[in-house]
Amino acid sequence: MNNHNLFAALRAAFPQDLDAVAVETDQGLLYSWRDLDRATAMLANLLDSLALPAGSRIAVQVEKSVEAMMLYLATLRAGHVFLPLNTAYQSAEIEYFIGNAEPAVVVCSPKSFGWVSKIAFKAGTRHVFTLGEDRSGSLLERAAHFGDQHQPALRAADDLAAILYTSGTTGRSKGAMLTHGNMLSNALTLKGYWGWRTPEEGGDVLIHALPIFHVHGLFVAIHGALINGSKMIWLARFDPKQVLQHMPRATVFMGVPTLYVRLLAEPGLTREVVKNMRLFVAGSAPLLLETFNEWRERTGHAIVERYGMSETVMLASNPYRPDPRHGNQDERRGGTVGFPLPGVSLRVVGEDGRPLPAGEIGGIEVKGPNVFKGYWRMPEKTAEEFTADGFFKTGDVGRVDEHGYVCIVGRSKDLIISGGYNVYPAEIEGYINEMPGVAESALVGVPHPDFGEVGVAVVIPKAGTGLEPERVIAELKSRLANFKIPKRCFVVEELPRNTMGKVQKNLLREQYKALFA
Repeated sequence: MNNHNLFAALRAAFPQDLDAVAVETDQGLLYSWRDLDRATAMLANLLDSLALPAGSRIAVQVEKSVEAMMLYLATLRAGHVFLPLNTAYQSAEIEYFIGNAEPAVVVCSPKSFGWVSKIAFKAGTRHVFTLGEDRSGSLLERAAHFGDQHQPALRAADDLAAILYTSGTTGRSKGAMLTHGNMLSNALTLKGYWGWRTPEEGGDVLIHALPIFHVHGLFVAIHGALINGSKMIWLARFDPKQVLQHMPRATVFMGVPTLYVRLLAEPGLTREVVKNMRLFVAGSAPLLLETFNEWRERTGHAIVERYGMSETVMLASNPYRPDPRHGNQDERRGGTVGFPLPGVSLRVVGEDGRPLPAGEIGGIEVKGPNVFKGYWRMPEKTAEEFTADGFFKTGDVGRVDEHGYVCIVGRSKDLIISGGYNVYPAEIEGYINEMPGVAESALVGVPHPDFGEVGVAVVIPKAGTGLEPERVIAELKSRLANFKIPKRCFVVEELPRNTMGKVQKNLLREQYKALFA
């Protein structure tokens, strides 16, 4: 049997010189390719020693570090399922994820061990380890006792490799199940489409400044560098000055639009600084045309905007080089996410489900080897989200122009994308509505110069109660990740409704749209 384990494919792409630098950190640490191979083997051997059932979930909520990346790779290597969790998640959220995924192993930051282990053990998880961003913690202490050779577990392309939780518009988070085949096919497609250069062609160097608990930083960036045997300059956090300092030695940078806005605010962003750069990629949120144009004017580079989601990894991208499928078109167009990637079928359909002609706006549906297996333990929801002919309904609304460029014009179900993170109003409204003194609430997204969009909560108090906006926000802060917290809260007597009694969020968005202008 051929081994379709994603780790085996990534390992096979390591350069011949295993002592060359694979990762250089902002702390001045250097990791060779041999270090990556040996450390992931030791961690995989530790996981093997626990005698876990096949395909066990390994839930991880730790700060960004090279060791956290190694843990991800070791999970693949051992044949288990990686479950990354946003470091901002609080107890109510972690309790849900652990209860739903039933992980065999939980790895958390040392400072969170007290409360995370309590939740995990109560839910039946047998093993809880710690991993600090400074290479501290019980995980590495235990792994140090294991050998540095490990044969990657045999896995089929359709076997589960990761589960990414994506909050549902109903408020209940869904676990998107991604297979080894999903992610390998996408990594190989992007390697070709984005023109990753082999060492023989001069090689590429990636500045990795994204978090590693979601698709962009964990899969697109890391897989891209590893499948190409390319060095990474690893920044624990995004710092615009630090990014500019490293840029003369790099060739590839990936970021959410907010990062580009912050780089543009730096006087040090000049054509001289970026002269060795080959590729700037943006995604996870809409890139404003204004940012696209200003970046091109300032640096001489056109940002490659792409489109993807937790359920599909990458779906579409502006071209890096001429695309023969579209008349060798190579223009990167601001305001679009480019063409569907090779191997991806994308169509725009009307409310009746029939494909629409070029230029017409409708729901976006996709099909391809990168599209996920379904939602974890939600067969009905999975069936609902796929068409009879196997297309996945993305929930996004858009159009395809006569040249084949895809343009996303909106999102169904009022999803808010704030600083690159998805915020689902129904989830936040659920927490607000449970608070004493709250009769009803509505959360809407409004434009924000830094985050793209932020949430604004509009709340109706129960009769005879004195509800304070500050108290609503303070209560949410104790329960939810910071990116989900509304930037403002307004207490009002009534919400605008249509004749059916449904809250008209479009009117609320209009009312508050200039709040942060």
